[in-house]
Amino acid sequence: MQTKVSVPFMLLGILFNVCLLTSNLLETKVVQLFGITTTAGLIVFPISYIINDCIAEVWGFKKARLIIWSGFASNFLLIAFAQIAILLPNAPFWDGEEGFNFVFGLAPRIAVASLIAFLAGSFINAFIMSKMKLASKGKNFSARAILSTLAGESIDSILFFPIAFAGLVPTDQLFIMVATQAVLKSLYEVIILPITIRVVKYIKKIEGSDVYDKNISYNPLKIKDL
Repeated sequence: MQTKVSVPFMLLGILFNVCLLTSNLLETKVVQLFGITTTAGLIVFPISYIINDCIAEVWGFKKARLIIWSGFASNFLLIAFAQIAILLPNAPFWDGEEGFNFVFGLAPRIAVASLIAFLAGSFINAFIMSKMKLASKGKNFSARAILSTLAGESIDSILFFPIAFAGLVPTDQLFIMVATQAVLKSLYEVIILPITIRVVKYIKKIEGSDVYDKNISYNPLKIKDL
C-alpha cells in the first residue's frame, strides 16, 4: 500500500483546500437565481466533494482523511489571520473597512458552520465511497460517487445553514436553502461525472494505485495513519 505522497495527490490536495477556502468566503453572499435562493459558494464548493471522491477512490479512506483535516487546518488559519487583520487600525484614507469587516467579520460564523458541516459531510462521503467500493468490488463508480455525494452534501447542508444563517435569513428561506443546496450540489456531481470518471481512470493509470480499504480504522481522528 502506498505511504508516500505523490504529485497528483499533492495537486488534488491543494485544489481541495483552495476550493474550500474560496467557498467559505463566497458563502457570505446570498444570491437568487431563477427564483432559487442560495449562496455564491455553490459555484465552487461541490468541487471539493468531487475531489474527495477521487482521493477516496484512488488512494483510499486514509488519504481522504488526511486531506479533509488539511482543509480544516487551512480554513482555521484563514479565519485566524483575517481576525487579526480586522483588529489592525486602518489607514485614515482607506474607506473599505465596512465592506472588509462585513465579509471577514461574518466569516468566523461561516467558518464554524462550514467546519462542522464540512467535517461531517466529507467524512460521511469518504466513508460511504469506501464501503460501497468494497461491497461492489470496485464496480459502479458512477453510482458510488453520486450516492456518497448526495449523503455528504445533505448532511453538510442540514448542518451548515442553520448554524451560519439562523437569525439572518427568514426561517422559511432557510429550509428552502438547505434543500436547494443539497439538490443542486448533488446535481453538480452528476453533470460533471463524465469528467470525474476520466480523471479517476487517468490518475489510477499513472499512479498504479487502486486502494481497497480492507481492515482499516474509519476513526476520523487517526490522522497519522496513512
